[in-house]
Amino acid sequence: MQVIDLINDRNSRPFSFEVLPPLKGNGTAQLFGTIDRLKEFGPRYINITTHRSEYVYKDLGDGMMQRQRIRRRPGTIAIAAAIQQKYGIPVVPHIVCSGHTREELEYMLLDLQFLGIRDLLVLRGDKAKEDPIFRPTGDGPAHATELIEQINVFNNGYFFDGTEMTCPGEKFRYGVACYPEKHEEAANMDSDMAVLKRKVELGAEYAVTQLFYDNERYFAFVERARKEGIDIPIVPGIKPISKLSQLNVVPKIFHCDLPEALYREAVKCSTDEEIKQVGIEWAVTQCRELLEKGVPNLHFYTVSAVDGICEIAKRIY
Repeated sequence: MQVIDLINDRNSRPFSFEVLPPLKGNGTAQLFGTIDRLKEFGPRYINITTHRSEYVYKDLGDGMMQRQRIRRRPGTIAIAAAIQQKYGIPVVPHIVCSGHTREELEYMLLDLQFLGIRDLLVLRGDKAKEDPIFRPTGDGPAHATELIEQINVFNNGYFFDGTEMTCPGEKFRYGVACYPEKHEEAANMDSDMAVLKRKVELGAEYAVTQLFYDNERYFAFVERARKEGIDIPIVPGIKPISKLSQLNVVPKIFHCDLPEALYREAVKCSTDEEIKQVGIEWAVTQCRELLEKGVPNLHFYTVSAVDGICEIAKRIY
C-alpha cells in the first residue's frame, strides 16, 4: 500500500510522524531511539526531512576565515532506506527545490526508485540563510509546482532534458504542504489556495499542514479548500509546545498564531517542564477534537517534542 491508501484506510491508527536525519558526523542511535519509542503507536508512515547546504565559516588560525558550503544534515535518502529496512514502516522522504539543480533532483529520484521508495513529500524548501528571498540553485525549480512537473515528466518515462528512458520504473506518488494560516510569502489566502489547487491539478494526492494550535483555523481552511474543489485529504500537522523559548520562536519561524487561551496558560509557566505539560494538555484536547471531526490522519513533528508526543499518543489512542 502507498501512503494515500494508508491515509484513506479507516482500519489503521491515524498516526504518522516526521524525523530529521542526524547531524553530519553523528550516528543513527538517537534517530532510531525516537522511532523505537513511537513505533508502538502503529505509525502509518514516517516522513524524513531534507535540508539544503549552507555557508559556514572555518577559522584558519591566522586571523582569516574561510567560507565553505556544507550540509549539516545529509542522508535523507539513506535514512529513508534504513528506516524502511529496519522497521518495515513506509517512508516518505522530502524532496525539495531548495539547494538543488534539476539534474541533482533527477539523480535523487533515480536513487529512490532503485531503493523501491515510491512516496514523496514535494516541497519548495527554505531559502538560504544568506538570501533575502528564495533563489533557485542554477536551473533548479523555483516553486514546488515546478518540481512536481519535473517528477511528472520522470514518471512519464523522460529525463528532464527530454531524453526518453530505456527502462522507466514505477511511478512516484506524492503529497504536498499547505498552510491553514497562509504561507508567509503568499499575498493573501486566495493566492495561497490557488497554489494548493494547482498542486492538486498536477497530481498531489494529499496535503499536510504546517503546524497550528487553533483547530478553527484548520477547519476553516479545509472548508474553504472544499469550496474551491480541492478534495484531497488534508492532514493536520501537530507539534506540542515544549519549551519556554518556543512562545516567541514558534510563531516567528512557523508563522502561526498561539490562541489566547494557550498563551495565557503558557506565560504562567516558569520552567520548560511546566510549559511542556501545558503543551501536552493543549495538544491532547486539540487531537481529540480533530479525531472526533473525522480528520484523515494526525501527523506529528517530533523535533524537541518526542516526550510530549509519546504522552499525547498514549492518551488519545
